[in-house]
Amino acid sequence: MTDYWKAYAAFLPRKIHTRSKAETYTVEGYNSILRHFLTRLRRKSKCYTKSLEMLKYSVLLLMKHRNKELAMFE
Repeated sequence: MTDYWKAYAAFLPRKIHTRSKAETYTVEGYNSILRHFLTRLRRKSKCYTKSLEMLKYSVLLLMKHRNKELAMFE
């Protein structure tokens, strides 16, 4: 699923490329949550991830907290 940006047609095969705003807003919502809560994913930031493994753990902790699977500060 992609939005209607024309550049996608250059590298995605037509038979698997579906254009739909209805399917992309959910992904963009998750991207927004990640950028809001994890400084390392924001643009123009001095905080960045040197380790892919630490980025993975940061995202997992955030998702577990948001899904109430983890009580962080009780």
